Amino acid sequence: MSEKKFHRPVIVVNFKAYQEVNGPGALELAKICEKVSEESGLKIGICPPMVDLGYVARNVDIPVFAQNIDPRAPGSATGWVTPAMVKACGAAGTLINHTEHKIRLNEISECTDLAKASDLITLICSDNDRVAAQVAQFRPDFIAVEPPDLIGGDLSVTKANPAIIENTVDAVRSVNHTVMILCGAGVKTGADVRAALDLGADGVLLASGVVRSKDPEATVRDLVRKV
Repeated sequence: MSEKKFHRPVIVVNFKAYQEVNGPGALELAKICEKVSEESGLKIGICPPMVDLGYVARNVDIPVFAQNIDPRAPGSATGWVTPAMVKACGAAGTLINHTEHKIRLNEISECTDLAKASDLITLICSDNDRVAAQVAQFRPDFIAVEPPDLIGGDLSVTKANPAIIENTVDAVRSVNHTVMILCGAGVKTGADVRAALDLGADGVLLASGVVRSKDPEATVRDLVRKV
């Protein structure tokens, strides 16, 4: 899926490397997200495990993102994931600098440039508003702010630290008016999504709230219910 046009609100589900999405689980969850996206008319992007990236991308019609790319061009790069190979396997975009796979600022810039050259949607992750403003100069499509201490927890950033969302929106907008801003960490419900939008974000990036849910389809449906 290569459609690059996103409209507010945006939901991106990161599958990470949870046991629940090993084997057939990745495509099963992708199909749930695709179904809810089609029924609701809202754009839902997904980030399946890297080993299933091409397989999932070929079997759904929603935007599929790599969880990571490396700052490498095609060629002698054994074991590295190049933006060109991510594009070639059918992915629409990529995460860059997730807090669980952090890279240096110059590498973020290089990855972003290489991803753009391969016509990939770019979603740069940041820990705080200061980093978000720094990476905004690279002109990605998205920036997601996720306080590391709240990732995987039960308390949404929208409740625990709403100021970081508002501050990130202001900081990024002062550098780049075109980038869309997501927030994440602890986001699990439609109320959390609604709160994020009310705080100025364009959507959310979330993971365990969907992937580890006892009923993922009900959870994804709830995410879009209040938007």
